[in-house]
Amino acid sequence: MPSNRAGSDRNGPQNSAIWLGLRELGVAVVCIDARQAHQSLKAMKANKTDPHDAAGLVQLARTGFYKEVHVKSPAAHGVRSVITARSHLVEARVRLDNTIRGLCTTFGYRPGAGQGKAFLERMMQAAHIPGLGEAIAALLTVRATLVEQIKEMDRRLRVIASQSQACEILMTIPGVGVQTSAAFAAAVDEAGRFRRSRNAGAYFGLVPRRHQSGELDWTGRITKQGDGTVRKLLYEDANSILTRSRETFALKTWAMKIAKRRGLKKARVALARRLAVIMHAMLRDGTLFQA
Repeated sequence: MPSNRAGSDRNGPQNSAIWLGLRELGVAVVCIDARQAHQSLKAMKANKTDPHDAAGLVQLARTGFYKEVHVKSPAAHGVRSVITARSHLVEARVRLDNTIRGLCTTFGYRPGAGQGKAFLERMMQAAHIPGLGEAIAALLTVRATLVEQIKEMDRRLRVIASQSQACEILMTIPGVGVQTSAAFAAAVDEAGRFRRSRNAGAYFGLVPRRHQSGELDWTGRITKQGDGTVRKLLYEDANSILTRSRETFALKTWAMKIAKRRGLKKARVALARRLAVIMHAMLRDGTLFQA
Protein backbone atom coordinates (compact mmCIF):
# COMPACT_ATOMS: atom_id res chain seq x y z
CA MET A 1 0.00 0.00 0.00
CA PRO A 2 1.77 3.20 -1.10
CA SER A 3 2.01 6.08 1.31
CA ASN A 4 3.98 9.24 1.93
CA ARG A 5 6.80 9.39 4.43
CA ALA A 6 5.77 8.92 8.03
CA GLY A 7 4.25 12.13 9.36
CA SER A 8 2.95 13.31 5.97
CA ASP A 9 -0.33 12.06 4.52
CA ARG A 10 -0.89 14.45 1.63
CA ASN A 11 -1.46 11.76 -1.01
CA GLY A 12 -3.15 9.17 1.17
CA PRO A 13 -5.02 10.67 4.14
CA GLN A 14 -6.77 7.37 4.90
CA ASN A 15 -3.71 5.12 4.68
CA SER A 16 -3.17 4.99 8.44
CA ALA A 17 -6.77 4.01 9.13
CA ILE A 18 -6.70 1.37 6.38
CA TRP A 19 -3.38 -0.05 7.63
CA LEU A 20 -4.60 -0.24 11.23
CA GLY A 21 -7.91 -1.80 10.15
CA LEU A 22 -6.20 -4.50 8.09
CA ARG A 23 -3.80 -5.27 10.93
CA GLU A 24 -6.74 -5.73 13.31
CA LEU A 25 -8.19 -8.25 10.85
CA GLY A 26 -4.90 -10.16 10.89
CA VAL A 27 -3.88 -9.17 7.36
CA ALA A 28 -0.14 -8.80 6.76
CA VAL A 29 0.23 -5.31 5.25
CA VAL A 30 3.22 -3.06 4.59
CA CYS A 31 3.07 0.70 4.08
CA ILE A 32 5.76 1.81 1.60
CA ASP A 33 7.39 5.17 0.90
CA ALA A 34 5.49 6.86 -1.93
CA ARG A 35 8.43 9.03 -2.98
CA GLN A 36 10.73 6.06 -3.48
CA ALA A 37 7.95 4.07 -5.16
CA HIS A 38 7.18 6.97 -7.49
CA GLN A 39 10.78 7.18 -8.67
CA SER A 40 10.91 3.42 -9.19
CA LEU A 41 7.67 3.34 -11.16
CA LYS A 42 8.80 6.26 -13.30
CA ALA A 43 11.95 4.37 -14.23
CA MET A 44 10.01 1.20 -15.14
CA LYS A 45 7.41 2.63 -17.53
CA ALA A 46 7.44 5.56 -19.94
CA ASN A 47 3.66 6.03 -19.76
CA LYS A 48 1.86 6.48 -16.47
CA THR A 49 -1.38 4.51 -16.49
CA ASP A 50 -3.29 2.63 -13.79
CA PRO A 51 -2.37 -0.80 -15.25
CA HIS A 52 1.32 0.20 -15.42
CA ASP A 53 1.22 1.48 -11.82
CA ALA A 54 -0.40 -1.74 -10.61
CA ALA A 55 2.12 -3.89 -12.45
CA GLY A 56 4.96 -1.77 -11.11
CA LEU A 57 3.77 -2.08 -7.52
CA VAL A 58 3.50 -5.84 -7.92
CA GLN A 59 7.08 -5.88 -9.23
CA LEU A 60 8.27 -3.83 -6.23
CA ALA A 61 6.52 -6.22 -3.85
CA ARG A 62 7.93 -9.28 -5.63
CA THR A 63 11.54 -8.04 -5.59
CA GLY A 64 11.37 -6.34 -2.20
CA PHE A 65 12.66 -3.11 -3.74
CA TYR A 66 10.70 -0.73 -1.52
CA LYS A 67 11.16 1.28 1.64
CA GLU A 68 8.76 0.55 4.47
CA VAL A 69 7.54 3.48 6.55
CA HIS A 70 6.27 3.48 10.11
CA VAL A 71 2.54 3.98 10.65
CA LYS A 72 1.88 5.90 13.84
CA SER A 73 -0.41 4.64 16.56
CA PRO A 74 -3.91 6.10 17.08
CA ALA A 75 -2.67 7.75 20.29
CA ALA A 76 0.09 9.55 18.37
CA HIS A 77 -2.41 10.71 15.76
CA GLY A 78 -4.65 12.00 18.56
CA VAL A 79 -1.88 14.14 20.03
CA ARG A 80 -0.98 15.38 16.58
CA SER A 81 -4.60 16.39 15.90
CA VAL A 82 -4.67 18.56 19.04
CA ILE A 83 -1.40 20.27 18.07
CA THR A 84 -2.59 20.80 14.50
CA ALA A 85 -5.91 22.22 15.68
CA ARG A 86 -4.13 24.64 18.01
CA SER A 87 -1.79 25.73 15.24
CA HIS A 88 -4.70 26.54 12.91
CA LEU A 89 -6.52 28.43 15.67
CA VAL A 90 -3.43 30.56 16.32
CA GLU A 91 -3.08 31.27 12.59
CA ALA A 92 -6.74 32.34 12.44
CA ARG A 93 -6.25 34.66 15.41
CA VAL A 94 -3.17 36.23 13.81
CA ARG A 95 -5.08 36.78 10.55
CA LEU A 96 -7.88 38.47 12.49
CA ASP A 97 -5.41 40.72 14.31
CA ASN A 98 -3.82 41.73 11.01
CA THR A 99 -7.26 42.39 9.50
CA ILE A 100 -8.18 44.61 12.43
CA ARG A 101 -4.93 46.54 12.12
CA GLY A 102 -5.49 47.01 8.40
CA LEU A 103 -9.02 48.34 8.91
CA CYS A 104 -7.86 50.72 11.63
CA THR A 105 -5.04 52.04 9.46
CA THR A 106 -7.55 52.93 6.76
CA PHE A 107 -9.26 55.23 9.28
CA GLY A 108 -5.97 56.74 10.43
CA TYR A 109 -5.78 54.80 13.70
CA ARG A 110 -2.69 52.74 14.46
CA PRO A 111 -3.30 50.14 17.20
CA GLY A 112 0.38 49.18 17.40
CA ALA A 113 1.98 45.84 18.11
CA GLY A 114 0.99 43.24 20.66
CA GLN A 115 -1.87 40.83 21.20
CA GLY A 116 -2.67 40.97 24.88
CA LYS A 117 -4.78 43.12 27.16
CA ALA A 118 -3.24 46.40 25.97
CA PHE A 119 -4.07 45.49 22.35
CA LEU A 120 -7.71 44.82 23.24
CA GLU A 121 -7.97 48.13 25.09
CA ARG A 122 -6.69 49.98 22.04
CA MET A 123 -9.15 48.10 19.86
CA MET A 124 -12.05 49.09 22.11
CA GLN A 125 -11.05 52.73 21.59
CA ALA A 126 -11.16 52.17 17.82
CA ALA A 127 -14.64 50.67 18.14
CA HIS A 128 -16.03 54.19 18.73
CA ILE A 129 -14.78 55.48 15.35
CA PRO A 130 -17.80 56.03 13.05
CA GLY A 131 -17.88 53.50 10.20
CA LEU A 132 -15.37 51.22 11.92
CA GLY A 133 -17.05 50.24 15.16
CA GLU A 134 -19.38 47.58 13.79
CA ALA A 135 -16.61 45.78 11.88
CA ILE A 136 -14.22 45.89 14.84
CA ALA A 137 -16.88 44.63 17.26
CA ALA A 138 -17.71 41.65 15.03
CA LEU A 139 -14.06 40.71 14.57
CA LEU A 140 -13.30 41.06 18.29
CA THR A 141 -16.22 38.75 19.12
CA VAL A 142 -14.82 36.05 16.83
CA ARG A 143 -11.32 36.69 18.18
CA ALA A 144 -12.48 36.14 21.78
CA THR A 145 -13.88 32.74 20.79
CA LEU A 146 -10.60 31.81 19.09
CA VAL A 147 -8.56 32.83 22.12
CA GLU A 148 -10.76 30.72 24.39
CA GLN A 149 -10.40 27.68 22.13
CA ILE A 150 -6.61 28.14 22.01
CA LYS A 151 -6.58 28.11 25.81
CA GLU A 152 -8.68 24.94 25.73
CA MET A 153 -6.17 23.26 23.41
CA ASP A 154 -3.37 24.36 25.76
CA ARG A 155 -5.19 22.79 28.68
CA ARG A 156 -5.66 19.59 26.70
CA LEU A 157 -1.95 19.48 25.87
CA ARG A 158 -1.04 19.97 29.52
CA VAL A 159 -3.27 17.03 30.44
CA ILE A 160 -1.64 14.88 27.74
CA ALA A 161 1.84 15.84 28.96
CA SER A 162 0.98 15.15 32.61
CA GLN A 163 -0.17 11.63 31.70
CA SER A 164 2.82 10.85 29.45
CA GLN A 165 6.08 9.56 30.85
CA ALA A 166 7.80 10.49 27.57
CA CYS A 167 6.74 14.12 27.92
CA GLU A 168 7.90 14.26 31.53
CA ILE A 169 11.30 12.98 30.45
CA LEU A 170 11.65 15.44 27.58
CA MET A 171 10.56 18.45 29.62
CA THR A 172 13.59 18.04 31.89
CA ILE A 173 15.52 19.75 29.08
CA PRO A 174 15.67 23.54 29.72
CA GLY A 175 13.57 25.35 27.12
CA VAL A 176 11.50 22.31 26.08
CA GLY A 177 7.86 22.74 27.01
CA VAL A 178 4.58 20.90 26.80
CA GLN A 179 3.90 21.42 23.10
CA THR A 180 7.38 20.41 21.89
CA SER A 181 7.59 17.35 24.12
CA ALA A 182 4.12 16.13 23.08
CA ALA A 183 4.75 16.78 19.38
CA PHE A 184 8.16 15.09 19.43
CA ALA A 185 6.95 12.03 21.34
CA ALA A 186 4.00 11.65 18.95
CA ALA A 187 6.21 12.04 15.86
CA VAL A 188 8.74 9.47 17.05
CA ASP A 189 5.99 7.19 18.42
CA GLU A 190 8.37 4.24 18.87
CA ALA A 191 11.94 5.18 19.75
CA GLY A 192 13.21 1.75 18.76
CA ARG A 193 12.46 2.33 15.07
CA PHE A 194 15.60 4.50 14.79
CA ARG A 195 18.78 2.45 14.92
CA ARG A 196 20.83 5.51 15.90
CA SER A 197 19.72 8.68 17.65
CA ARG A 198 21.51 10.87 15.11
CA ASN A 199 19.00 9.64 12.51
CA ALA A 200 16.37 11.71 14.32
CA GLY A 201 18.00 14.90 13.04
CA ALA A 202 17.70 13.71 9.45
CA TYR A 203 14.14 12.46 10.04
CA PHE A 204 13.03 16.00 10.88
CA GLY A 205 14.95 17.56 7.99
CA LEU A 206 17.66 19.20 10.12
CA VAL A 207 20.68 17.97 8.14
CA PRO A 208 22.31 19.68 5.12
CA ARG A 209 21.11 18.78 1.66
CA ARG A 210 23.91 17.17 -0.39
CA HIS A 211 24.28 16.47 -4.09
CA GLN A 212 27.19 14.40 -5.39
CA SER A 213 27.76 13.26 -8.96
CA GLY A 214 31.19 12.63 -10.46
CA GLU A 215 33.35 15.65 -9.76
CA LEU A 216 30.35 17.62 -8.50
CA ASP A 217 29.89 17.67 -4.73
CA TRP A 218 28.01 20.44 -2.99
CA THR A 219 26.32 20.85 0.38
CA GLY A 220 23.32 23.16 0.69
CA ARG A 221 20.83 24.19 3.31
CA ILE A 222 18.86 21.77 5.47
CA THR A 223 16.58 19.34 3.65
CA LYS A 224 13.38 20.36 5.53
CA GLN A 225 12.03 16.83 5.09
CA GLY A 226 9.72 15.15 7.56
CA ASP A 227 7.48 16.70 10.20
CA GLY A 228 7.53 20.47 9.72
CA THR A 229 5.66 21.15 12.97
CA VAL A 230 8.25 19.37 15.11
CA ARG A 231 11.09 21.01 13.17
CA LYS A 232 9.58 24.45 13.81
CA LEU A 233 9.12 23.73 17.52
CA LEU A 234 12.69 22.46 17.88
CA TYR A 235 13.96 25.62 16.17
CA GLU A 236 11.89 27.82 18.50
CA ASP A 237 13.19 25.95 21.56
CA ALA A 238 16.75 26.32 20.30
CA ASN A 239 16.20 30.06 19.94
CA SER A 240 14.74 30.18 23.46
CA ILE A 241 17.79 28.42 24.90
CA LEU A 242 20.19 30.75 23.08
CA THR A 243 18.45 34.08 23.66
CA ARG A 244 16.14 33.75 26.68
CA SER A 245 17.43 31.07 29.01
CA ARG A 246 19.60 32.39 31.84
CA GLU A 247 20.86 28.95 32.77
CA THR A 248 24.34 27.88 31.74
CA PHE A 249 24.84 24.26 30.74
CA ALA A 250 27.03 22.33 28.32
CA LEU A 251 24.51 22.21 25.48
CA LYS A 252 23.98 25.98 25.53
CA THR A 253 27.72 26.63 25.76
CA TRP A 254 28.31 24.43 22.71
CA ALA A 255 25.67 26.30 20.71
CA MET A 256 26.99 29.71 21.78
CA LYS A 257 30.41 28.80 20.40
CA ILE A 258 28.81 28.01 17.05
CA ALA A 259 26.93 31.34 17.18
CA LYS A 260 30.16 33.26 17.65
CA ARG A 261 31.89 31.35 14.86
CA ARG A 262 29.08 30.91 12.28
CA GLY A 263 26.25 33.21 13.33
CA LEU A 264 23.12 32.89 15.45
CA LYS A 265 20.91 31.48 12.68
CA LYS A 266 23.16 28.49 12.01
CA ALA A 267 23.60 28.00 15.73
CA ARG A 268 19.81 27.70 16.11
CA VAL A 269 19.63 25.02 13.41
CA ALA A 270 22.59 23.13 14.86
CA LEU A 271 21.08 23.24 18.34
CA ALA A 272 17.67 22.14 17.03
CA ARG A 273 19.29 19.11 15.42
CA ARG A 274 21.24 18.32 18.59
CA LEU A 275 18.02 18.60 20.60
CA ALA A 276 16.36 16.06 18.30
CA VAL A 277 19.26 13.64 18.79
CA ILE A 278 19.33 14.08 22.57
CA MET A 279 15.54 13.83 22.92
CA HIS A 280 15.45 10.58 20.97
CA ALA A 281 18.23 9.12 23.10
CA MET A 282 16.34 10.11 26.24
CA LEU A 283 13.17 8.41 25.00
CA ARG A 284 15.08 5.30 23.96
CA ASP A 285 16.94 4.93 27.27
CA GLY A 286 14.32 6.46 29.57
CA THR A 287 16.87 8.85 31.07
CA LEU A 288 16.50 12.45 32.23
CA PHE A 289 18.46 15.39 30.88
CA GLN A 290 21.75 16.04 32.64
CA ALA A 291 23.04 19.59 32.27
